[in-house]
Amino acid sequence: MAKIGLIFGSDEGNTEAIAYRIQARLGADLVDVLDVADITVLDFDNYDTLILGLSTWDFGQIQSDWEDFWGDVGQVDFTGKTVALFGLGDQFGYGDYFLDAMGMLHDVIVPNGARIVGYWSTDGYDFDASKAQVAGENLFVGLGIDQDQQEDLTAGRLNRWCRQIHAELGLTSPIQDLDD
Repeated sequence: MAKIGLIFGSDEGNTEAIAYRIQARLGADLVDVLDVADITVLDFDNYDTLILGLSTWDFGQIQSDWEDFWGDVGQVDFTGKTVALFGLGDQFGYGDYFLDAMGMLHDVIVPNGARIVGYWSTDGYDFDASKAQVAGENLFVGLGIDQDQQEDLTAGRLNRWCRQIHAELGLTSPIQDLDD
């Protein structure tokens, strides 16, 4: 079975922690965790399946390591690649920009050929606007995590989303629900 590349960017460690929590659910033997600060465009060639994670800062800004890589990610050919996204944000402190960075990443990789899996319901969130919301639908382009306001919901959301992408990817490996 081919490995999944999970690429994250994290300033304060929250997105990195979520990346490793996803890896624990899907299996360390299946998922390679990589920091976007330590990769090049060529690293994307090693994976047909990717999970990309980043946070939204302040007023809709992209996490700093992804921002540094932004010009390069637009050059990645995602043709034939399946991608799941997850994003972190604060829906109450920054409700007009909730998960915007995830939506902006989605809008860069889809025109470059990415097939997206892991769309996630907006039910249970309270925000005013999000570039990560699919137009006209109650869906985000990936899993939304709010460690600031809804940390108690994170483990359950991770369990459900990992089961969802496990099925969408047609994986046969074991998957674990965790209470972390």
